[in-house]
Amino acid sequence: MGIKVSEVISYLEQIAPPAFQESYDNATLITGNREADVEGIICSLDCTEDVVREAIELGANMIVAHHPIVFKGLKSLTGKNYVERTIILAIQNNIAIYAIHTNLDHVAHGVNKRISDRLGLIKTHILQPKKQLLSKLVFFVPEENKEKVLVAVYQAGAGKIGEYSDCSFQVKGQGTFTPSEIANPSIGERGKAQTEEEIRVEVLVANHLLPRVLQDMKKAHLYEDVAYYVQLLENENQDVGAGMVGELSEPMDELKFLDHVKEKMNLKVIKHTALSGKKITKVAVCGGAGIFLLSDAKKAGADVFITADVKYHEFFDAESKLILCDIGHYESEIFTKQLLGEVLSQKFPNIALYFTRVVTNPTSYR
Repeated sequence: MGIKVSEVISYLEQIAPPAFQESYDNATLITGNREADVEGIICSLDCTEDVVREAIELGANMIVAHHPIVFKGLKSLTGKNYVERTIILAIQNNIAIYAIHTNLDHVAHGVNKRISDRLGLIKTHILQPKKQLLSKLVFFVPEENKEKVLVAVYQAGAGKIGEYSDCSFQVKGQGTFTPSEIANPSIGERGKAQTEEEIRVEVLVANHLLPRVLQDMKKAHLYEDVAYYVQLLENENQDVGAGMVGELSEPMDELKFLDHVKEKMNLKVIKHTALSGKKITKVAVCGGAGIFLLSDAKKAGADVFITADVKYHEFFDAESKLILCDIGHYESEIFTKQLLGEVLSQKFPNIALYFTRVVTNPTSYR
């Protein structure tokens, strides 16, 4: 049997969980049958009619795009605009369209890491980490059962802090309980008070993984009813958020750095604020429309902030604290299709994989 569309989606959602997308976004399977066998995948920044036609010609029945072709609900499908025509064409030809958008923007190994790598940035980290994505799970377990339960929760995704895994805090203590007459205790007897040497274990869990972690914890636990509680945390998740900031291995003159950006990002032009005459050392980036991160770039001490879709008056907001560069939305994210291709080829080396040759950039320069 071949690889199903659902298997490709499941893998991509491990890389960039849908829970990390913005509320306005539509990172999901937009068209197609999850149970269909994948005959070929096209990776693209956008999904347009021409990309769908390309898929038909290549015999590919799945398109993995960064930008969703549908952001809002469609009330009709009559082909009156490019969105409806794209959807109709995909449905008529049994082509699955999957979008992986702001969730891929927000992971530490995603879109902004790709930009940072192309620019040669080191010591990179998330510019604006997200909050309320983590919970603290506290549970109590007999000492002899501790390792089995810990292995279960770790394998389910708990206990990760940055580049460290299997993280927990443990304290020994005594637990007391009295099983009822209809209980089925693995330790103790019905109707008799029991004191048991237990370990209090605390682990961090990403909220989207919590249901599976709890399920596996209970399955591995000796007790019929497990004592535990979950606390939502305000902590920033250092691995998830908007933008990225890093350093150049060596400081560069401003003009030399701008030429460096043009070369590495394959640009014809860069729109930017006035130069300051200082060396460039720290660089902040955000693929797509990232002006909302300008204050974060300033706070991070960035010498330059590279993003797209900056409005006229927003350039003034740089206030000479840094150089604000608009390199274009398409130009800032076009290398995402290579990122997607690399991710997919590692997991599915036997699936025919293509990078779209369609230039979907809606803007041109002279």
